[in-house]
Amino acid sequence: MQQRKKVSSGAPWEDIVGYSRAIQVGNTIEIAGTTAKGNDEYEQTHAIIKIAEKSLHELGADLSHVIRTRIYCTNIANWEKIGKAHGEFFRTVKPVSTMVEVSKLINPDILVEIEFSAVL
Repeated sequence: MQQRKKVSSGAPWEDIVGYSRAIQVGNTIEIAGTTAKGNDEYEQTHAIIKIAEKSLHELGADLSHVIRTRIYCTNIANWEKIGKAHGEFFRTVKPVSTMVEVSKLINPDILVEIEFSAVL
C-alpha cells in the first residue's frame, strides 16, 4: 500500500466532516473543497488557485503539475471572470478543465469552488 501524505486546511470542519485539503498517493495529488472569500468570481477564483498552489508546494509540486481542474460556480453567466483568473495561472499549463453551474455551494458568499488533480 502506498503512503498517503495529507495537507490540512486548518479548518475545524476537517475533523467534523472527515476530509483533507489535499492528499498525495504515489505521484498523484488531489485537492478538493477549495473555496475563498472575495467580492466576485474573479477574486474568489484567484484566491482559490493561490490556496491550491500552497498545498501543491507542501507536497513538492507546483501549478505546472496540474492536469485537471473542476470548477463549480453558482452563476455560469460569470464564466468569463472565472476563466480570466484561471487563465492567468494556467495559460501555458492548459490542464483539462470542466466548469459547471450548481444551484448553491456551502455558504451563500461562496461563488466558486475548484478541485485540482496533479501528477508529479
